[in-house]
Amino acid sequence: MVMQLPTELIQDELKIFEQRFKEAVRSNAPLLDRIMRYVVKRKGKQLRPMFVLLSAKLCGPVREETYRAASLVEILHTATLVHDDVVDDSMERRGFFSTYALWKAKANVLIGDYLLAKGLLLSLDNKDYRILHILSDAVRKMSEGELLQLEKARSLNLKEEIYYEIIRNKTASLLASACAAGAWSSGQDEGTTEKMRQFGEKTGMAFQIKDDLFDYASENVGKPTGNDIKEKKLTLPLIYTLNNTDKETRRKIIYIVKNNNQDKAKVKWVIDKVTETGGIRYATEKMIAYKKEAIDILHSFPENAARKGLEDMVLFVTDRKY
Repeated sequence: MVMQLPTELIQDELKIFEQRFKEAVRSNAPLLDRIMRYVVKRKGKQLRPMFVLLSAKLCGPVREETYRAASLVEILHTATLVHDDVVDDSMERRGFFSTYALWKAKANVLIGDYLLAKGLLLSLDNKDYRILHILSDAVRKMSEGELLQLEKARSLNLKEEIYYEIIRNKTASLLASACAAGAWSSGQDEGTTEKMRQFGEKTGMAFQIKDDLFDYASENVGKPTGNDIKEKKLTLPLIYTLNNTDKETRRKIIYIVKNNNQDKAKVKWVIDKVTETGGIRYATEKMIAYKKEAIDILHSFPENAARKGLEDMVLFVTDRKY
């Protein structure tokens, strides 16, 4: 059974959010406006705004501040993706040409900067200071996570704790801030906001480990992609394997990841070794542990439709097949 997103719970709110988001990124410069329309059309599943809206519903009524928080989250997320495409030299994003492929690096860096400025002003113009603070913290952490990953990728010598620190900052911080911003927008209670931040962080950790597992396609995700190995990215299954194998195998894996990462047969050998050593089983157990911690936090709230919706979101994140 494939887990469905609980969109029906917030159908009306999502429509209003989409309208607000379009307004928030509109520009008077024709080129920018054209690019923004392209960006808006290519939006993904809108997981982060959904987390904002459901977290708000869990803690009180959805207000205008909630829609601005959801728009700010989506603006920041889009800005980081646009910049990431430049950093990673990515020509595709979700099966379409990336803005980088169409408008090149200079325009792309400016688009990212423009989005960041629009996001800041959206909050400041409406005096949403607390929400701006919550989300600016996420942007800082995301940059720190990326830089830490860059620094560690060179040596390929990564302890598990450092890996968790990287993904906590790089991936989980934005989801944590989305849930915290949603909670604050409707309840304005510090304790509840912090609890929802932790819920979002645990969910984000599970989300990233699930992403790592796709590289090995242990279940029915089709063929293993090995993309992370090609990009010399150290993921949890690989880290576990490097720390739990003999010196010779470890040396060989590191050599392949560094020097033969485009050789399909050798990448497959690494994937097989990771499977044999138990790296996939270990990463799956860690993901399930984070998922359980997230759901335990949710269960400290009274049972209602929003809580069930958030639980479905956690299950979607960890059970998705793509």
